[in-house]
Amino acid sequence: MAQPSGELRQEAAARTRGGELVSGGLLVGVGAPDGSEARPCPEEWRPRPRRIERSEPARGPLGGPGRAVGPLAMGAGPADLPLLDREADIAELLGLLAEGRSIRLVGQAGSGRSALLSAVAEASADLAPGGVVQLCGHRRTGADLLQDLFAATHHAPGYRPDPGQLAGHLAEVAAVVVIDGAEPSGDELEELLAAAPGCAFLLSVSPGSPALPADSRLQDHPVAGLSRAACLALTARLAGRPLDVAEKAWAVDLWFESEGLPLRFVQAAALLRQRDVAVDALVAAEEDRKDVFGAVEEPVHHPDPAVRESALRRTVPLPSVAETASPAVRLAEGLSEPAQAVLRLAVALGGECPTAPHLPALIDVGHGEAALAELADAGLAVSIGGHHRLTAGALDLLVPHWPARGCADGAAQHFAWWVGHGSVSLEQVAAEAEVVIGVLLADRAAGRHEAVVRLARAAAPALALALRWGAWERVLQLGLEAARRVGTPAEQAWFHHESAVHAICVQQPSRAVAELETALTLRTAAGEQRGVAAARRMIELLRAEGRQLPAGPTTVAAARGPVIRKIAARVPRRLRSSRRRRIVLATAAVLTFGVLGTAAAMSLGPDEPRGNEPHGRLDDVGDSQDGLPPVPHTSTSPGAPAAGASSAPAGAGSSPTPSESGSASRSPSASASVSSSKKPSRSPGAQESDPAQPPVQEPAQPPVQPPAPQQPQPTQPSASPVVTNSPSSQPTPTPTPTAPPSSGTPSPTKPA
Repeated sequence: MAQPSGELRQEAAARTRGGELVSGGLLVGVGAPDGSEARPCPEEWRPRPRRIERSEPARGPLGGPGRAVGPLAMGAGPADLPLLDREADIAELLGLLAEGRSIRLVGQAGSGRSALLSAVAEASADLAPGGVVQLCGHRRTGADLLQDLFAATHHAPGYRPDPGQLAGHLAEVAAVVVIDGAEPSGDELEELLAAAPGCAFLLSVSPGSPALPADSRLQDHPVAGLSRAACLALTARLAGRPLDVAEKAWAVDLWFESEGLPLRFVQAAALLRQRDVAVDALVAAEEDRKDVFGAVEEPVHHPDPAVRESALRRTVPLPSVAETASPAVRLAEGLSEPAQAVLRLAVALGGECPTAPHLPALIDVGHGEAALAELADAGLAVSIGGHHRLTAGALDLLVPHWPARGCADGAAQHFAWWVGHGSVSLEQVAAEAEVVIGVLLADRAAGRHEAVVRLARAAAPALALALRWGAWERVLQLGLEAARRVGTPAEQAWFHHESAVHAICVQQPSRAVAELETALTLRTAAGEQRGVAAARRMIELLRAEGRQLPAGPTTVAAARGPVIRKIAARVPRRLRSSRRRRIVLATAAVLTFGVLGTAAAMSLGPDEPRGNEPHGRLDDVGDSQDGLPPVPHTSTSPGAPAAGASSAPAGAGSSPTPSESGSASRSPSASASVSSSKKPSRSPGAQESDPAQPPVQEPAQPPVQPPAPQQPQPTQPSASPVVTNSPSSQPTPTPTPTAPPSSGTPSPTKPA
C-alpha cells in the first residue's frame, strides 16, 4: 500500500484506531481522545469462547496464528528442500512427544532448529487429539505466548482472558505446541507449561538461554551439525549443479571449520552461485571477443564448451576460509540493487525487515517479494512471524560496512499513517509489531523524538486491539521516554494514562494507581479538564469498595495429567493405569457390600506399577472421547475375572494358584472373592478386560451356603468360590452366594 501525499497524508496521520476489547471481566475502550478507559464488562457482553477441536500443522516457516499476512511470506530455497541427516532426531522427538514429554531444542546459531521444528510439526499431525499448534516466540513474552495459544485453540476475537480464566480454557487443550525462538525462560517458561498441562511442548531457544532448573519438566535435546556427506549434498543442491574436485575439498574444509552447521552451507552455496555468475561473465566476454575479433588469429580453444567453462572456472578463486567463516559482507556485495536496499533498511531497523507492501513507500523497491527471497536464498534473512529478519550474526557483521544512510528517515511517518488506516487489519498490525518497534528505536538513536511520539501514539491503540500486549507496553515506554525528551506535559500525561490502562489489564493495580496519579497531576497543570475527569474515573474504579482489581489468581502448577493419546493404531491394548484399577476394584467392593448387606473390613493394597509401563505416558487417559475405539468384549470362560477386575502382567513369571482361578463369575459373590485379596489376580486363559467398562450391578440373590472348597485343576478352573488360605489375604466374607457361569457377553446374570 503506497503512502498518500499532501493534505491527505496529514489528515490520515492524525487518525487513531479505536475500538473495544474484553480483558478478563473488564470492557476496555481503546483510542479515545482523552485516553483509553476500562470499566466492568456487563455479563451479557462477555465473550463465550468456542473451542477449536483440531489445529492443522502449518506449512513452511513457523509463524503462529495469522502469519500469512498480505502476500504470502516468501519461502526460501533451503526451506523447500527435504531435511538431510535428521531422520533419527525426528523419530526420537516424535517418541518423546508421544509420551507426553516437553522438549527444548538447543544448539548453535544456524544449526537448523527451525527447520527441524517444522519437520516434527508436520510429522506429529496425528499424535494428539488437538492436532499441532505452531507459534512464533520471537519477541514474545510468556503472557503473549499463552494468548497466542488460546487464540489458536479458541474462537474469541477481541478477548484476552485473565490468568485464571486462561488456565481454565487451556486445561482442556490436548495438542502438540511447537514454538520457534521461544524467549521466556526460568519461572516464566514453567508457568507456560503449567497453564496447559494437557499439551506437549516442543521449543527452540537461542544459544545463550540459561540452563534448565533441576525440577523442570522440560528436557534438552541438542541439535548438532550435519554429517560431511549431508553438507556436501546440501551445497550441491543449493548451488544447482554437482561440485567439482576443488569445490568438494573446499566444502570439506568448511565442514571441519563450521562443525557441519547447515546455515554455513546455505551461505556457501550462495558464494558458489556468485562465483558462477563471475564465470558466466568470463564466458560471455570470450564469446564477444571471438565475435568481434573473429578475423584475428586467436589461441586455439577446446571445441567442448563445458571444458572451456571448467578452465575459466579455475581462474576464479574460491573464497578463503576467513571469508566463508564470516560471509555476510561478501554475500551482501553480490546481491542485486533492490536486495541491497532492503538489506540496508533491515540493518537500520535492528535486523527486522518490513513486509513487501511497505517497501515501495519506504525505499522505492517495487518488487519487494523477489528482494526478500534473494536475501533468504543467500542465508542472510529468514521468515518468521509474518515478516523477515536477519539471520543470527549477520547484523553484527553488516553494521560497520552498511550504514543506514537515512533510509529509515520517513519510516515513522509511514507507519503512523498505516496503523491507523481502516483497510489495515489487526492481524497485519500484529505481524509488523517488531518492525514498528525497530522504527521507534532507529528514530530514537537518530534523535527524532517528535517522530517517536507521533508513531507511538498511533501504534499503541492498534497493538492493544491486536492483543500484542508485550509490544504495546514496549511502545508506551518508548513514547513516554521521547515525550520527556521533547518536554510536552500533555504527551507525557497521555502515555502515563495509557500505561495505567495496560497495568489494569494485566492486573497490576498498584502500578496503575501510580501512573494515573502522575497523569492526573500533569493534566491538571496543563488544564485538560476532560483528561482530568477520565483519570479520576479510572482511579475511582480502582479504589471503589468491592471493585478493587485482584492481583490475579495464581495458576497452580498441578501434576501434569497425560491427556493426549497416540493414534489408535499405535496404542497397545495392555497399557492401562494402575490408578484406574484401584478405582474399579473399590467400586466393585462397594457394590458387593450393598448387595450382601454386610459390613466387612476390606483392604485394597496399593497396586504396584508394571515394570514395563513408564509413568506419564500420553496413553493413560481418563476421557472416553479421545478418539480411541473401545476395546471389543471377548468371550470369557467361567473362570475369567470380572469386567471391573484388573489382571496381573502376562510376563510376571508366576504360575496361577488355585486362589487365582477359583472364582471368576460376574456375580456379587465372585466380585467379593476377587476383591478380598490384596493383589488382583486373573485366570491363565482369560483376556484383560477394559478398565473403562463400568461394573455391571447384578440383582440381589439370597445367600446360599457355599459347598465345600475343592482343589481345582490348573487348566480347568472351577466355577465354585474358593476360600484362599494365603497369609497375605484377608478372610473371605461369608456367606457367599453361588454364582452361575458367566456368558460371553457382559449382560447381567439372572438370579438363581
